[in-house]
Amino acid sequence: MTMISPAATAFLSATTLALLLSTGAASAQTIVDYGPEGPMVLVTPDGRVLDGIPEQGSVDVYWDPDGRRVLVGRDGRKVATEVPLDQLEGKRGYDRLPRSTRRGDVERQDLPSRRDQGGYTGLDRSRIPVIAAPDTQPQGNANNRTDTGNDAERPISPTTGNAEPSAADKLQVARLQVMLDRAGASPGVIDGRMGGNVNKALDAYATMTGQHPGPKDREAIRSKLMETGGPAFQKYTITPSDAAGPYVASVPSDYGKKAEMKQLGYTSTAEMLAERFHMDEDYLKALNPGANLSVPGTEIKVARPGRNVTGSVSLIVADKTKEQVRAYDANGNLLAAYPTTIGSTDTPSPSGTVTVEAVAKDPTYTYNPKINFKQGSNDKALTIPPGPNGPVGNMWIDLSKPTYGIHGTPEPSLIGKTNSHGCVRLTNWDAAELAAMVKKGVTVKFVGG
Repeated sequence: MTMISPAATAFLSATTLALLLSTGAASAQTIVDYGPEGPMVLVTPDGRVLDGIPEQGSVDVYWDPDGRRVLVGRDGRKVATEVPLDQLEGKRGYDRLPRSTRRGDVERQDLPSRRDQGGYTGLDRSRIPVIAAPDTQPQGNANNRTDTGNDAERPISPTTGNAEPSAADKLQVARLQVMLDRAGASPGVIDGRMGGNVNKALDAYATMTGQHPGPKDREAIRSKLMETGGPAFQKYTITPSDAAGPYVASVPSDYGKKAEMKQLGYTSTAEMLAERFHMDEDYLKALNPGANLSVPGTEIKVARPGRNVTGSVSLIVADKTKEQVRAYDANGNLLAAYPTTIGSTDTPSPSGTVTVEAVAKDPTYTYNPKINFKQGSNDKALTIPPGPNGPVGNMWIDLSKPTYGIHGTPEPSLIGKTNSHGCVRLTNWDAAELAAMVKKGVTVKFVGG
């Protein structure tokens, strides 16, 4: 429940899964769809026509701005893109296609339609992830300036090959992430990238509001941001207190060495600011190239996630399949949703129903290899000090099943992308938001998995 497994997970929506299962993997099924552009095939970045669908669960499926499927592997690299057949004569693998197909005389009725394959024809495209070419209100100075969004009119452009999305495109996705964060539909870290966590947040947002925005819905995002606190980004000036810390030089991975420390605090101003503004640390740095984040007076651009969602939670649903925690009020209304890392094959999370027993801020962590798991060569019980870089972050929601809880994490960018040791792991800020809305006796249901 404390160490993060290096195993990765892939996210497939129900629609996408049905689509993949219906197409098969034989060479005769190379043509995977028939869209507005005619017969479509899957082509690798190096130009090879795929003669089958990659193994289920081995890829994430996204859509580019032209509505073509893009398959992305677990390592983050593009596996294949859907391309019109008439563009591919002469490409490797083209000669393996059925002759009638290669002649270009395939009739629409000869191919399974998008609707027949599990159907995205009737779906709102804005809800489908797009591959785009690249706790409290944040505190700043009185002269902090907000993002005017002048680059919002620049179109989101499609990527080719394994190209990095543009800075402008990532900024637009980040605006969507901020909008979702403010609504209580957490996307996890704000990093300017579409993916499983954002897709889950969009589903939750649709449940909450009945609205289905996507990164290309610029005016809808801009309008909602204005309603909920203003532009998604602001200028922030690093204060002497920010720079002073206290910080720790490093955080060891070994639990025995962790136990020798007084506190498992942040290691840098950048790490602290990234968490304060709900951001991925690398994205914070990318937004501020050349800025020394350790020097007071430095002006930087940061996200503006807004105030925490408030309310009284009566039910928490921890969905192992979706890797999401949803919090409901007494009337069954969805108050908040958070991406989560939950359980693993070796140390699964509980099943059925448990209850909240207590909430602890800045908890110490008791490691006992005889009860749960063994970390490294540590074979004795240890008390690990508190801090945001502790094994359970800086928030613990204790559950009625002994040793299990809902808690924070030292690595927010990995939420929803790795496994835990049985517990329910959230970003520190999401765990803090949820903790403020629960009390002893709240029901927690584990479903899926």
